[in-house]
Amino acid sequence: MNTKYWVAFSSIEEIDSVFIQRLYNYFGDIERAFNVSPKELEQIEGLSVTKVKSFMLYRDKINIDKVFNEVENRGINILTFDDKRYPYMLSQISNPPMVLYYKGDLFSCNLDRTVAFVGSRKASTAGKDSVKRVINDFKNTDITVVSGLAEGIDAISHRSAIDNNLKTIGVIASGFDFEYPSSSRDLYKMLREGAGAVLTEYYPTFKAIKFRFPQRNRIVTGLSYGTVVGEAAIKSGALISANLTLEQGRELMCIPGAINNKNTEGIYKLLKSGATMVTTGEDVLNALNWQIEKTANTESTNTQNFSEQYLLIFDIIGIEPKGFDELQAETGMDTEELLTTLTIMEVEGLIEQTEGDRYKLIK
Repeated sequence: MNTKYWVAFSSIEEIDSVFIQRLYNYFGDIERAFNVSPKELEQIEGLSVTKVKSFMLYRDKINIDKVFNEVENRGINILTFDDKRYPYMLSQISNPPMVLYYKGDLFSCNLDRTVAFVGSRKASTAGKDSVKRVINDFKNTDITVVSGLAEGIDAISHRSAIDNNLKTIGVIASGFDFEYPSSSRDLYKMLREGAGAVLTEYYPTFKAIKFRFPQRNRIVTGLSYGTVVGEAAIKSGALISANLTLEQGRELMCIPGAINNKNTEGIYKLLKSGATMVTTGEDVLNALNWQIEKTANTESTNTQNFSEQYLLIFDIIGIEPKGFDELQAETGMDTEELLTTLTIMEVEGLIEQTEGDRYKLIK
């Protein structure tokens, strides 16, 4: 069984996917590559001397069956580079992960309709709303949203996908023994239990250390036909993802935002350099030359019979969140009536409360 040799390779922290790929391509068989002799390694040009020494040192300490069983006992699925099911788009990048560990139903996701959404961890409310608006336009289609399960744009992208009956894939920068950040634990659970899949190239015991996040980003963009950048400062991980997108020959798209927001400075830099501007889901479809049909319609879109109070509140809130005092002053409602109306509208999913006791429109 060849899978255990792929897993054994990936359990060595001191080597990387490039090293494994070089050996696999040279020998054409992962078991033979793992059991290579020092003399045979000398025949392969361009191998890092340091990584060769590390591999030879740690390989002989590995119990192959044990490291494989530790993955299986955790309920983790394994997808190797030589598997016919390996995602085609990811296989085409210059440095594809040799092993993918995943939880959830990866193959319920349409890997031929994948779009990455990336952006700032400290995204503004407006930035999050813009991403939600774009993803809302994909509602009930077979598009798969890919992101990194981080706070900010990543998290809102996954949540918006789930809210709109879309599948979503979260790529993490650690093994499955860790869930980072803790604020995304509910997302991990939803993805594992039917909303899509969580995947990583890292053996379960590997921690989320700094250099692994850019490595993770190449998988997010590599899985995808295009990347949408929500918000990005000039120096940010999102710009790393943008550059990876271009290096991988994929479509780079950006959502514009307020020009006085530091998190949009990177966006406008990318737009000036030729990235496609998107403000709706239709813009994404046009950029990728996709024609998408709705796959389901499980929610009524009937919006008739809104009360006068509802319509008044809709008009006052408009596109900017409003505070309770502002709403009361402009509607003329007493405190009890306004509180009751706002609570019912929240329950019905028409508005939501944001920071600072302010309300914004959802639908």
